[in-house]
Amino acid sequence: MVDAGSVVDLLKDARDRRSAALILELDLTDGIVEGQPADPVSTLLSMRRTHLRDVLGGLRRARTDPRVKALIVKIGGQRVGLAMAQELRDAVRAFRDSGKLTVAWAESFGEVSRGTVPYYLATVFERIYMQPSGDLALTGVALEEPFFNEALGKIGVTPRFAKRHEYKTAANTFMERAYTPEHEEMSGRLVASAGEQVVAGVAEGRGLPEERVRELIDRAPLLGAEALEAGLVDRLAYRDEVYAEVRAAVADENARLRYVARYNRTQGLAKRLPRPQQDALALIQGQGPIRLGRSGRSAMPGQGSSIGSETIAAAFRAAVKDDRVKAIVFRVDSPGGSYVASDTIWREVVLAREAGKPVVVSMGNVAASGGYFVAAPATVIVAQPGTLTGSIGVVVGKPVIGDLLERLGIGLGSVEQGAHARMFAPTRDFTEDEWTRVNHFLDRVYDDFVGKVAEGRDLPRDRVDTLARGRVWTGADAHERGLVDELGGLTRALELARKKSGLAADSPVRVYPHVSPLDRLRPADSSEDRTAATARLDAWGPMTTLASRIGLPSGGPLLLPGTWDLA
Repeated sequence: MVDAGSVVDLLKDARDRRSAALILELDLTDGIVEGQPADPVSTLLSMRRTHLRDVLGGLRRARTDPRVKALIVKIGGQRVGLAMAQELRDAVRAFRDSGKLTVAWAESFGEVSRGTVPYYLATVFERIYMQPSGDLALTGVALEEPFFNEALGKIGVTPRFAKRHEYKTAANTFMERAYTPEHEEMSGRLVASAGEQVVAGVAEGRGLPEERVRELIDRAPLLGAEALEAGLVDRLAYRDEVYAEVRAAVADENARLRYVARYNRTQGLAKRLPRPQQDALALIQGQGPIRLGRSGRSAMPGQGSSIGSETIAAAFRAAVKDDRVKAIVFRVDSPGGSYVASDTIWREVVLAREAGKPVVVSMGNVAASGGYFVAAPATVIVAQPGTLTGSIGVVVGKPVIGDLLERLGIGLGSVEQGAHARMFAPTRDFTEDEWTRVNHFLDRVYDDFVGKVAEGRDLPRDRVDTLARGRVWTGADAHERGLVDELGGLTRALELARKKSGLAADSPVRVYPHVSPLDRLRPADSSEDRTAATARLDAWGPMTTLASRIGLPSGGPLLLPGTWDLA
């Protein structure tokens, strides 16, 4: 028999739990997932990780929730890019401006490693705590770029690449032994721009003159006591001490802890219930190198996902066809890749605009080369100051391994029909006629790229050529030059899309293409069927392309080289 008093107690406890004060938590030690991964395996692996949209949505909701009293963010572990750090800073700043306590804490801002970007993120918080044994490696910004030409020569590999133009540095990695003047100029400006942003952010956050911040950067890494004395952290404390102080600050020892992502999902459950007739924004997410076909695992080391032109094009067609969708936000985080695939996506962005639906591009950490190509025709381009973008140029070529095979004692026989049948084979060099064809290709692609940027950004062609030539810009510098329209993150892009389409500020966001697990199992009825846009799962994962190569990346002619890790 159920005791009536117990039932009342249970109901009261549930009511108290719903009304209890909340302290939100965010753990960045495993990084943040930029968007929904394209392939099933990556989706499964990311289920327990924190997603950017959940963080942004949770902090936005929490600003007006009287139950939420504070935010504690653990910083450290997996690296967060500069643009992503700025995205999080914007969200935390808005939460803090609502009058609620914000606390950042770290066991160490770099343990015998770089800690500049993590600390830069922390400086937007009201309080910064660090474990007594930790260090503050606010050591500045650097960019390292290897040159393999001499090493390749020693093993009998001849890199044969051509580019348009002097700032397109993918070929330099293999063709040069050191910086060219243009390469050094470009990389130097990228580092300087990122450094300016970091210094300004730290100075503002800690109430210090910028010159003083530069002095401290030159002294770093700093021991915990030195960081405390310099005013860079507020207290040296362990986790239990940090949490005890936050509970005391909110004057509620019984305040409940809740992860921001979990809070967002529970709070937003009602808004996620299907309301078929409600107007909405479409969110299309593209992350990783761009390739022909469907999205899936990337063949490039360090890139989990790839952007498939077929998948993104189908998503745009579905969003345009849906009368409920009034505007499209296209999130791009990509170093580029295939020219033809980029052009396929470019066309769908143009068609969406012609159909009367504004397209707002939100750039992530990187949206360069092909990543900029697909953004060029957008209604508005939004980037963070630290986004790497531009790289309007093209490179193509191959490693010639004939000498390597000879040194290894490997004979090679070949028969062919057609003067250029082996043109792209790495076992021999280009002929003079083939080299002429390569240069015709480069001229055509570069001319097309510059023309489409000029049209999309409403800039004179000569002006675009000056800004192009393969040069990479930070979002801040690109904004000054008209390649980017506004500085901000995904939240700002969504706001602009709502305004341009006349939607309410709380109108829902729908991810396209939405493909259910059952849809992934059934064959597509046609190329218009949403199942046709499902991601592919390559049997070799990231080794699919490289398995038959000697290790050089094969991302496509519109590719930003390297990792571009500014930290």
